[in-house]
Amino acid sequence: MEGLDTGNTAWILTSAALVLLMTPALALFYGGLTRAKSVINMMMKCLVAIGLVSVVWVLVGESLAIGDGSGDNPLIGDFTSLFGSRHAIEVLGEAGLSGVPNAVWTAFGMMFAIITVALIAGAVADRMKFSAWVVFATVWVIVVYCPVAYWVWGGGWIEDWGVLDFAGGTAVHVNAGAAALGLAIVVGRRIGWKDGNFAPHNLPLVLLGAGLLWFGWFGFNAGSAFAADGFAGLAFLNTQVATAAAVLAWLLIDRLRGIKPSIIGGCSGVVAGLVAITPAAGYVTPLGAIAIGAVAGIICPFAIGLKHKFGFDDALDVVGLHMVAGFWGSVSLGLFTFAESNALGVDGLFYGGGFELLGKQAAATGVVLVYSAVVAFLIGLILKFTMGIRISEEEELAGIDAAQHGEAGYDLPVNGNTSVDAPVAAGEPEKVNA
Repeated sequence: MEGLDTGNTAWILTSAALVLLMTPALALFYGGLTRAKSVINMMMKCLVAIGLVSVVWVLVGESLAIGDGSGDNPLIGDFTSLFGSRHAIEVLGEAGLSGVPNAVWTAFGMMFAIITVALIAGAVADRMKFSAWVVFATVWVIVVYCPVAYWVWGGGWIEDWGVLDFAGGTAVHVNAGAAALGLAIVVGRRIGWKDGNFAPHNLPLVLLGAGLLWFGWFGFNAGSAFAADGFAGLAFLNTQVATAAAVLAWLLIDRLRGIKPSIIGGCSGVVAGLVAITPAAGYVTPLGAIAIGAVAGIICPFAIGLKHKFGFDDALDVVGLHMVAGFWGSVSLGLFTFAESNALGVDGLFYGGGFELLGKQAAATGVVLVYSAVVAFLIGLILKFTMGIRISEEEELAGIDAAQHGEAGYDLPVNGNTSVDAPVAAGEPEKVNA
């Protein structure tokens, strides 16, 4: 293939595989955070996101998110690669960006779309119909994720305006977190939300998922350098130190609030740090990355508490982690980026660049937040009044796994029978969890 760079191609292929790993990792993380009777449903929502988004991305998604790369339309791509035709034609032609074949870039972008959709599922744990989730995920990735990805990376109005997003703080995390907020409002609160026992059922599973997310995130951030070069190395290093700082900051805040050091706090700090550094990974120094991660570890514990104040049931804190940390990470570029690191050649406020970039980062990220939340709310509302979006009260009390999937996460004996053979009656859910 003319112009092929085998080193860059190998790195992007590896990064794509690492990003795909993040979705099963998320299934473990989310699954451990739910109750035992909801773990299968949560994992299935992540699994089906892989299937749905992969097919949608090749058929129409990439065209809408990237198009021909000209950026002629500020709002949406075109149908240059509709049904994957561009890659069938060009597979033996010239290599694309950084000497990497276009099919490889399609795979890399696909994995980003998959994890973005899967992130939303955590907000509606325990109570959303699986069929409604399938429809929501399909529609949302087309009408929200693809246009936003185009705005940020495909030559749309956000990129053209001079807003930076290295690996998806706006396009992925704020986008998913805002959608989670809109959808959670429509689905409503879990039964007994304010005074019920919704403690995570498997903390080792949570830690395993968080560890695999951390591992996969190196492909997410360092792969977004688009080459095996110094920027990839910087993004890799910044990802590590920002996340480490966030973990320490979260645990410190917990300590100051009288909360014992916990797996939940530490793993939440991992996610907050990873999310916050994502938009800035290749655009800041390691010291800037530590500051970004530390601030995320400080603000996110308080942000999570806002759901109780405002009364929305974000079951697994997608809003408090992804929307808030993603917003902070995007805005932080207006403070910490330096001219030598970005193609725009602009400095952040702390490097003498003034307030212009800071304002642009905040405004563009805010537009994405509002757009995603509103459209997700509307999609959810349509589903609510057509096919129905929520399982029945009896099914919720008995457990969504049995009701929606006919399976149990654990084959535990109950009165001499397995949990699958003898599902717990409504009103007695805790006997299965014991």
